[in-house]
Amino acid sequence: MVKHIVAFKLQGTEAERKSVSEKFKAALLTLPEQIDVLESIEVGINQNPSEHWDVVLTAIVPTMNDVAIYAQHPAHVAAASLLNGHKEDRACVDYEY
Repeated sequence: MVKHIVAFKLQGTEAERKSVSEKFKAALLTLPEQIDVLESIEVGINQNPSEHWDVVLTAIVPTMNDVAIYAQHPAHVAAASLLNGHKEDRACVDYEY
């Protein structure tokens, strides 16, 4: 199994970042029903005001090849597009466990 962990730092006011994060989270949580290789996904919105990353996701897929299948799936592309114009930075780690 592979954990695909991604953190996003967004642009805008705190209210704008929170709104975008909530919409992004809602879209991501629908993905396991739409993407066969996606075993599960967890999405968290940062609540610690001393940290500067806004949202993190942990997706679980069977293999490293499935990370690409997940990333290129139209439902994932649509969810990711919600961050267009809002994303300041992205960090990603993929590892087998």
